[in-house]
Amino acid sequence: MTTNSIFKSYQRHPFHLVDPSPWPLVASLSAFTSTVGGVLYFHAFQQGTLILFLGFFSLIFVMFVWWRDVVRESTFEGHHTGIVQQGLRFGVILFIVSEILFFFAFFWAFFHSSVSPSIDIGSSWPPKGIITLSPWDIPSLNTLILLLSGCTVTWCHHALVANQRLQALLSLGLTVTLAVIFTLLQAYEYNVADFRLSDGIYGSTFYLATGFHGFHVIVGTISLISCFFRVYNFQLTQQHHFGFESSAWYWHFVDVVWLFLFVSIYWWGGSY
Repeated sequence: MTTNSIFKSYQRHPFHLVDPSPWPLVASLSAFTSTVGGVLYFHAFQQGTLILFLGFFSLIFVMFVWWRDVVRESTFEGHHTGIVQQGLRFGVILFIVSEILFFFAFFWAFFHSSVSPSIDIGSSWPPKGIITLSPWDIPSLNTLILLLSGCTVTWCHHALVANQRLQALLSLGLTVTLAVIFTLLQAYEYNVADFRLSDGIYGSTFYLATGFHGFHVIVGTISLISCFFRVYNFQLTQQHHFGFESSAWYWHFVDVVWLFLFVSIYWWGGSY
């Protein structure tokens, strides 16, 4: 038995002294690589696409191994006491607040250009030459899909609290299925759109806002898939399921952001 394990056996406090981990540094480098790759890709630099995908898949890898370590600390090592879970809740809340500010910047850019269009874009919104997407086709369907997924993820939460494991698996599986359908429809919408990211301020604000929302949907889907397998393996129980709660909070946040996107960018911003 090592000195570290002996110390942990006689720990006299409820806090979690986290072991040294390389993943925060690797995650930062991966995010930086993704940013650099994205800038190079937007400016048509050679190898920009390769650098972007390298950073993106590095982030996916870090998500897997870092969450694996957190699950191990929670499930098998018993470090997530009540006080630790309270700290994690505050951490997730602050993370969601930072995400709100992140999307606020995109809405600011959109309304800055759309409320008082400059003469450079024809003094009108949408700008001259932009054929917008109808909000009552795919966007409205995606709105219903996300709202329904919010209902199914809440159903899963109530099922976990009531110790109804089969209902939890069913509702969580439905949530993941709806999330995948949303992502596929969003990709199809991008494919049939008549404007691109390079088409002025409208294309920039549209694709950055909806694209980053789509990225958050993918991250939330991965998190919910992880929760599905944890429920299946009896790792999320009636008394201890904060891993799912954080994913559910994040998913509701994604739902709310989409409602603002639908009303402001698709409906109000896309009408003549």
